[in-house]
Amino acid sequence: MAGLTRRALLAAAALPLIGCEPSRGPHWTGGWVGASHTRGHRVRDLGKSGRLPAPSVSRQAGVLVVGGGVAGLTCARELAAAGIDDVQVLELEDTAGGNSRGHRLAGFACPLGAHYLPVPPDHDTDLYALLESFGLCRHEHGRWVFDERHLCHSPQERLFYQGHWHEGLLPVPDDDPAALDAYRRFSAAVDEAGRTAGFSLPTTRLPWTPAHAALDAVTMAAWLDARSLTHPLLRAYLDYCCRDDFGAGLGQVSAWAGLHYFASRHGFHAPGADGGERDAVLTWPQGNGWLTERLAAPLQDRLHTGRIALRVEAGRDAVVVDVWDDHAQAVERWTARHVVLATPLFVATRLLAAPPPALPAAVAQMRHAPWLVANLHVADALDDPPGAPPAWDNVIHGSALLGYVDAMHQSTRPHPGPTVLTAYWALGGNSPAELQAQRARLLAPDWAPWAAAVVADLAAAHPDLPAKVRQVDLMRYGHAMSIPVPGVRGSAALASLAHAHGRVGFAHSDLSGYSVFEEAFAHGQRAGREVVGAFSRASAPRSRPPSPAPRG
Repeated sequence: MAGLTRRALLAAAALPLIGCEPSRGPHWTGGWVGASHTRGHRVRDLGKSGRLPAPSVSRQAGVLVVGGGVAGLTCARELAAAGIDDVQVLELEDTAGGNSRGHRLAGFACPLGAHYLPVPPDHDTDLYALLESFGLCRHEHGRWVFDERHLCHSPQERLFYQGHWHEGLLPVPDDDPAALDAYRRFSAAVDEAGRTAGFSLPTTRLPWTPAHAALDAVTMAAWLDARSLTHPLLRAYLDYCCRDDFGAGLGQVSAWAGLHYFASRHGFHAPGADGGERDAVLTWPQGNGWLTERLAAPLQDRLHTGRIALRVEAGRDAVVVDVWDDHAQAVERWTARHVVLATPLFVATRLLAAPPPALPAAVAQMRHAPWLVANLHVADALDDPPGAPPAWDNVIHGSALLGYVDAMHQSTRPHPGPTVLTAYWALGGNSPAELQAQRARLLAPDWAPWAAAVVADLAAAHPDLPAKVRQVDLMRYGHAMSIPVPGVRGSAALASLAHAHGRVGFAHSDLSGYSVFEEAFAHGQRAGREVVGAFSRASAPRSRPPSPAPRG
């Protein structure tokens, strides 16, 4: 099986279903949730017209943070911790959190995006400080101890393969010793890359080296080809991993990113090898929305939702930001001493009246993956094929989807019953053309074909699922995350944006070339500290030249 196999399955099987009128069974209702994508397109359309409505109200802020995702909320938290109280946050959606927001369906909490956080490495003291402040862990006798209620319960993951559920996500057929050999050779290659190049999470903790640049120059598929790592089962698993973390397959993701997935965290362990156990992860029914809810809570009325920034113009003494208030259907004009753009970089390019040259240069190299997140209310426990018992993360081999997580896996109820399953569909594909086609399909108004495609895909492992589904809520992200295509992570233009440009700073996971909580958190914290430093310098007393000596 070549690296494109999962994409070929998507193109050959799922897309015809989406193009047809589905048979709407009597069993489920549903629809799109979250803000309409037309909100996000407003800045693009107004920018093209060249005519912005006149502001109807003026507001002031010490610091204005544009974007209420993980990076923006972290930046605001850092500023508040430093005693800078006049921090205002603008968020396009009706709730903050970005790709880490929660949802409720039929009384169940469930995620609309990211659904877990790996236990951090010991060196990430800043992230540990955040988790400790939320009561998730404590430091005892020289090590971190986590509250077991927030760690993912066992069993953590399983794979549906050849009609059975198997523990873990790597299929190991008894009649295919070549698969195990491929796993072992890839494990050795990951270890070697870790020794020679080095990987860390967040990525900014290590300097960028020629070894990284060489890996960043080719796709993961090409890197595997050069090492004859072509076994179908290995390629299918690695394609799944790339789609899971980066939103696109082996044909688009760089070899640096594909290796970083393993080498910066738990490595890659062939079945039966020592140290093959899965790293612990933190998870909640609403996913990482649990974290962003706590990041946003202290802001209270300083968090302004339904706000779409239209234009940002930096002056010598202040920054002026025109903002569309979608609730009031009017334009506000904000004036702030400093602005932090915690938006995707392509959005920042459209907002700034005079963007720094590095910004459009970096954006020109980037691609963003569309995603679909489907939450399915299931009225009764599902029949389970033989094999490994129900797990938190359930993946179907060869599926276009990334599998599903069970919102009730963390519960302590004695018997299975109604629940919400959250299914993820990364639509970045293995080529720019496929990515664009998928985004166009995703923005079509009819939700029912997508719901039908998700239910049909999961029914391969649970034939009774269609009859038990009662509601399907769909969240679509047209530009969910930056895909780390070759050349992006090592871009000099991207690196230069990780510093304030006058009174405007940037804070978004785009600055790392891909999107995970740890990267967004690190950039939000760095941007906040830069503003704190600017405030400190502005308030420091200026030294005076010595008085001239009196003349005698």
